[in-house]
Amino acid sequence: MPVTGELIRLMNYVDDIAAILRRVNAVLPTMSEEEKVRLAEYIRKSDPSLESVLKQLDKQLDKVTK
Repeated sequence: MPVTGELIRLMNYVDDIAAILRRVNAVLPTMSEEEKVRLAEYIRKSDPSLESVLKQLDKQLDKVTK
């Protein structure tokens, strides 16, 4: 299957997100408990979330396979 430029671009975005999350993980030990709580709340409220995007992708895949 040939890969489109759009797919490559989206995969690069995912790589960028993963790099950012590695940075967040690296900083966590230096943060206060209050900062960690605020960051956790902020991430949970993020919209769209990674989970919601995966659900949408799975929905689209279900349509294709049925």
